[in-house]
Amino acid sequence: MLLSFQILMVLAAFVFVALPLRSFKGQLTRIALPLAVFIGALSIGLYQRIGTPDAESHAAAELPGIDEMVASLDARLKENPDDLNGWKMLGRSYVELKDFPKAIAAYETAVEMESSGNAQTLVDLGEVVLMEDRNSLQGRAGQLFESALALEPGNPKGLFYGGMASANNGNVEEAADRWEALLATSPPANIEQLIRARVAEWRGEPPPAVMAEQPGSIITANVSVDNEAAATIDPRATVFLIARDPAQPRPPIAAVRRQAGELPAAIALSDADAMIPGRVPSGFAELEIIARVSHSGEPVAQPGDWFGQAVVRIADGSEIDIVINQQVQ
Repeated sequence: MLLSFQILMVLAAFVFVALPLRSFKGQLTRIALPLAVFIGALSIGLYQRIGTPDAESHAAAELPGIDEMVASLDARLKENPDDLNGWKMLGRSYVELKDFPKAIAAYETAVEMESSGNAQTLVDLGEVVLMEDRNSLQGRAGQLFESALALEPGNPKGLFYGGMASANNGNVEEAADRWEALLATSPPANIEQLIRARVAEWRGEPPPAVMAEQPGSIITANVSVDNEAAATIDPRATVFLIARDPAQPRPPIAAVRRQAGELPAAIALSDADAMIPGRVPSGFAELEIIARVSHSGEPVAQPGDWFGQAVVRIADGSEIDIVINQQVQ
């Protein structure tokens, strides 16, 4: 029971860092139970590698039997094709493996079984279509998000992607309306700040002040990018700020997300950003802080990502300067 709880907590932490604003409502089925264990194990593998700038991106390869488990679920669904939740689980599993064509096929089956009447399934399919083809926001993926919002106007993930689609189509007022509606769903504080800044930009208003300190903040990192790195970084790229124990780097202690276009910025890390309950930044005398720009948007370091890092002793002060000026090889 304890191991299962730990797996679920790690999975929840990984989902929060890697995929904010998502809403997972799927239920486990008897057929899909082995896949639930697999996803938890895969998440632990990824989680333990977050914040290691030179880590290789082959976590899935270190876990034996993954392909067999997915194939087993696929085969069972062929024998029992009416298992709707099983198809959704298969789609999520293929997303974890980055096999987007098969994930799309699984979600398409689920959408067909629901007669395109479930907003969350439409959004999940649209998200995978977007992963497969980044240009599809103005095509099929965008249409799926619109269909989802027509069914469920308050769907958080639908509002997020629907707002992006509206902005890409030049309808910034609609984009702002959608992201303001997204604020009503109470996203995490760091995500809320990003949403408010983008809404202000779309409405032509002054950006809201960036809070340098959060209640209970332990470290404030003044993160900047040197000229060489800035010339190659997409302003829309994800920035991860990660705290870890220098003596035991994995798993990381805490992490937050930002966007490269926000830099330079003062970014606060607090106990509320802890990855595992009870293992918080305030419990360490010394922390290694890493700021990394992820071109892939994933927490696992990839070759070509830019990063900077520094070590801070809490007793010496809570503010630190980090310059992103190194590249993962």
